[in-house]
Amino acid sequence: MTMRERWEDQAGQWLAWARAPGHDSFWRHHGEQFSRLLPPPGELTLDIGCGEGRLSRQLKSGGHRVIGLDASPSLIAAARQSDPTIAVIRADAASLPLADACADLAIAFMSLQDVDAMPAAVHEAARVLQPGGRLCMAIVHPLNSAGRFAGLAADAPFVIQGSYLDSFTYSDPVERDGLSMTFHSAHRPLQSYFAALEQAGFLIEALREPSTPEAIITRDSSRRWLRVPLFLHLRCLRP
Repeated sequence: MTMRERWEDQAGQWLAWARAPGHDSFWRHHGEQFSRLLPPPGELTLDIGCGEGRLSRQLKSGGHRVIGLDASPSLIAAARQSDPTIAVIRADAASLPLADACADLAIAFMSLQDVDAMPAAVHEAARVLQPGGRLCMAIVHPLNSAGRFAGLAADAPFVIQGSYLDSFTYSDPVERDGLSMTFHSAHRPLQSYFAALEQAGFLIEALREPSTPEAIITRDSSRRWLRVPLFLHLRCLRP
């Protein structure tokens, strides 16, 4: 199965996970940190890999004119049901049904690691952006997806078995507070993402490596995540 097919297969679980109040990292700290990278609302904002539409709804409330795009029919239906006033299109990120230079902001929040053809998706983001437009993206940090902690202690070693430099797909089953979700993603080293951005003509304006904020740590076993970045945030300029 492709990652697209696997995410459609997990759509019901993702809806429950993503919409449980305060459950996902988006609500706990991740979305707020990402929002600090975003430029103010302009002509048109594209939410590439919008899923069930939570970021699209937040962008709309902040004054953005938004089009959401996703490949999952189930998640597209859920996004439309949640807010019919937001235009949502079923589309492959690597082949967007949009005109050249139609937008001034493209957002790929936690979606590019779940796209089978990542370089093509980055190229498409560049194509649909106007000169001076920006791509803001968040991914699982490649260090995070390459390795695992050897234990639960705050000082547990973080171990990479195999090669960080190799690309591979993986499935990460997670259970918390009565909800379960399997995340199907691809590990790619940083150079793979930066090569795609370089080839598409993007310039990097800002880079952040968010870890778990200490303020939300409630268990000693979670303190190990203060030492390793969970995500990578980038803001990129299309000259």
